[in-house]
Amino acid sequence: MMKKRINKILIILLVLSVIIVPQKANAALETLGDYKRDYETLLKQQQDANNKSEAAKKDIEAKERAIKDAESNLTNARKEEAETQEKIVESNEKIAKLTDEAQNVLLYLQQMQGINSYVEYISGASSMTDLIMRLAAVEQTSKQIQDTMENIKDEIKRNEQLTKELQEKQQKLEKDIISYQEAIKKQYSNINEYDKFATDIDQQVKDAKRAYDLKVNQCKQTIGKTDDSVKVVTCVSAGGNGNWLKPLNSGYITSTIGTRWGSYHNALDIGGNAEGTPVYAAAAGTVSGKIERYRCGGNMLYIDVIVNGKQYTTYYYHLLRFNVNVGDTVTQNTIIGWVGGGRSTSSAYGGYDTCTTGAHLHFGVANGWFSGSIKKGNVITPPGFPNREGYRFYSRYDYFS
Repeated sequence: MMKKRINKILIILLVLSVIIVPQKANAALETLGDYKRDYETLLKQQQDANNKSEAAKKDIEAKERAIKDAESNLTNARKEEAETQEKIVESNEKIAKLTDEAQNVLLYLQQMQGINSYVEYISGASSMTDLIMRLAAVEQTSKQIQDTMENIKDEIKRNEQLTKELQEKQQKLEKDIISYQEAIKKQYSNINEYDKFATDIDQQVKDAKRAYDLKVNQCKQTIGKTDDSVKVVTCVSAGGNGNWLKPLNSGYITSTIGTRWGSYHNALDIGGNAEGTPVYAAAAGTVSGKIERYRCGGNMLYIDVIVNGKQYTTYYYHLLRFNVNVGDTVTQNTIIGWVGGGRSTSSAYGGYDTCTTGAHLHFGVANGWFSGSIKKGNVITPPGFPNREGYRFYSRYDYFS
């Protein structure tokens, strides 16, 4: 009995050990070299997407040329088939005519054999040579007709074989054209995906470059060093924060952090405010990234902050518009933008943001500093909030613990 209990306890501990093992978090950007590599990685992805798009366009051009050639060959094959059919009809007419002629010759020979005229024709020969020639002429006439008929029959067989080959050729060409058209359709779909990705990555590349340049300038001005090994935290001249404030004066959580609709939702959605409601920085820091009119997130803002000596990235999505720029230093009283996500921006109402159907703020916090691409393993519940739908707050100073 005791052994069974020990086994159960071991099994439970084993299961718990599997469940509670945390995933290894993706490293944040700590040095200037990290920012440079992040930018270079995104740049390479951008170039790869552009190269794939160009390759797809060239393949489409090649397939379109192939379709044009196949259509030309198909037209010629159909023309050849029609001409061959005409030849077959003509040959059949010749056979019918020669058949009648052969029958008449044979009938004539039979008639001549039965009457004196045939004998007279043969006996009227002036010499043996003439006789042989007359006999041969009668036989040759009949044989020539028969040979001609055989030749025409062979010609018909050849034409029928040619017709078959031309029909098979047409079928192949038609299949080739369909295949090329499907390939073109697929490549257009690929180009669309590449271009979508390229559009997204273009903004990320610009954002990463701005973030890198910002950190380089900060380090140059504060410590006079810009080599890759410099830790960016040592370049921040402004003091950190001792606490967090809400980014809005009031609101309630409409969606939490975690898996949602088959994908990972990396922030809290805060509703209860109309479009145009001021959004404040939850902590003092430096604006490190700004993405405009992103297809899923709209206007997106990133701010690097230090709270109690620790680095965080705060991010605010679905803004109606910005009130700050990359490189600006903000305080907790700075209005960084205004709530969007409603009729002015949502694609549901003709706007550009596909990931919203109503006014709200997507507010998130991550451990470490990033150039815009937030790593899932670094996302945390914003301090002062529970990760729970329905939670309401009525002041920027409300703090849930």
